[in-house]
Amino acid sequence: MPGSLIVWILSALLILGVLTQSWWEPKLLARGIGRTEWRWWLLGYPRVALRMRLTWRQLTLLNNLSVSHRPTGRLLGDVVVQGQALRPRSPRLHIARPTRNGLVVNVILHPGQTPAPYFAAAGAMEHAWRVYRVRVSSPRRGHVQITVIALDPLTGARPQGRTDPPELLAADVGTLEDGPAWIINLRRVPHWLVTGATQSGKSSLLAALVRSLSPQRVALVGIDCKGGMELGLFGARLTKLATDRTQALVLLLHLVEEIRERMALCRAEGVRSIWDLPEIVRPVPVVVIVDELAELYLTDGSREERDQAEQCGVLLLRLTQLGAALGLHLVVAGQRVGSDLGPRVTALRAQLGGRIAHRAHDEASAQMTLGDINPDAVIVAQTITEDEKGVAVYASGGQWVRARSHLVTASDVATIAASLAPADPFLRDRPVPVAVQKGASTP
Repeated sequence: MPGSLIVWILSALLILGVLTQSWWEPKLLARGIGRTEWRWWLLGYPRVALRMRLTWRQLTLLNNLSVSHRPTGRLLGDVVVQGQALRPRSPRLHIARPTRNGLVVNVILHPGQTPAPYFAAAGAMEHAWRVYRVRVSSPRRGHVQITVIALDPLTGARPQGRTDPPELLAADVGTLEDGPAWIINLRRVPHWLVTGATQSGKSSLLAALVRSLSPQRVALVGIDCKGGMELGLFGARLTKLATDRTQALVLLLHLVEEIRERMALCRAEGVRSIWDLPEIVRPVPVVVIVDELAELYLTDGSREERDQAEQCGVLLLRLTQLGAALGLHLVVAGQRVGSDLGPRVTALRAQLGGRIAHRAHDEASAQMTLGDINPDAVIVAQTITEDEKGVAVYASGGQWVRARSHLVTASDVATIAASLAPADPFLRDRPVPVAVQKGASTP
């Protein structure tokens, strides 16, 4: 009787939900909960959670995740006979907690177990539970956390919703694989490297970065040696734009001089960074976006072009080494960023702590971007197909995740181009503070 009562109650609730869908669905959409999310919570999550429970014992047996409290060997006379452990016990599986597009479940390890077999069994879990991806981690001793991503948020139509991060220099550029917004925070990771093949999504990511930073009081400086075809679309919102290497060299010299002036200002005020300065004298943060880095290094062999390329390499390296505390941040994009471009490129790449790798033509290109972060990320980057434009592997601080950038429409570009850059982004463009005027304390 209790069983049939539960069935009747669930059936009644289901019928009530269907009949009132036109009332509650718009309310959920207003809160940012789309049709995919509520269908997952109501139908997908119970189905996957039940499948996990039903297959857990067999999965642990086949993947050597179960243990037995009885010995696997017996002594028969003077001979030790080894065999399969009897009555193996599966690790305890906790209740699965639903997330936006998957679920998270904790597993308590048996004494003597390590997380390594669970890492190896992640692929078997994906097939057994019929989900998109399974990730295994060990947040604390004796426990394993299994994160199930049931639906791939990076496929199909590109997500258009975005948030406006409240923190200065934080940009919402897309969606992470596990559902939340993809935030690039230049205060936490000051310099970034973006790589990928032609039409893999690099320009879309840079456009999404500009769109998110444009409402903020941030100076955007562009170096686009393809004649400004990409960054030139953003018009007056860019404080400065260089469209060839000669202009880029002048601009980089300007930026290095700006760094020196900011260093003098910090010395005069007795602080270590511009963020410790009073807001009234704090310079505007500057984000330098370099599209197609290779154009700054490639030469025709002439002495003049070699000297220009060498100077550009030195100045870029100086900006990355000194700029973080002084409010100057670098975002470098290119198809390949390897030593074949010049002797300074490897040193520059080492200074770019944030890495984003789109689809690559070969393993070496992905290795250049992600190899020193995580070898697994290199393998994942090579699985990105031509149909997944905008999809990339985003790595920072030793961690990585797949992500997809927002699509920036023509109307978005027009809105950005019509906006104005912040006033007085450079120290030389406004009255010099009294502390660093001529005749005052050492500038």
